Amino acid sequence: QLQLVESGGGLVQPGGILRLSCTVSRFTSDFYAISWFRQVPGKEREGVSCISFNGGTTNYADSVKGRFTISRDNAKNTVYLQMNSLKPEDTGAYYCAAQHGSRWYATCGFFGMDYWGKGTLVTVSS
Repeated sequence: QLQLVESGGGLVQPGGILRLSCTVSRFTSDFYAISWFRQVPGKEREGVSCISFNGGTTNYADSVKGRFTISRDNAKNTVYLQMNSLKPEDTGAYYCAAQHGSRWYATCGFFGMDYWGKGTLVTVSS
């Protein structure tokens, strides 16, 4: 069983920087991949980025490639989403979610999530 808590959201001007964190409380020694999603009212939830347990596999939505970087520190049970060159269309509630199990050691995706955090709000506005 895992518990996920997001932090780092806030208000930033266009072109600005934020770093989101997803801290995982683990009650098992099994592996987990982490994905970041965002949701804007009236739109479908979008998968933004994901990272495998070993950090060797990462994926990004086309809309954030070259601007966002996902990373993890397993010693701290924390996954980071570095967001640079932020745009107003990046505004939304950001959620981290986990895929839990041995198959997620070296892969990740935006489907079949087992656990979710409660989200953190990112607002990009001048």
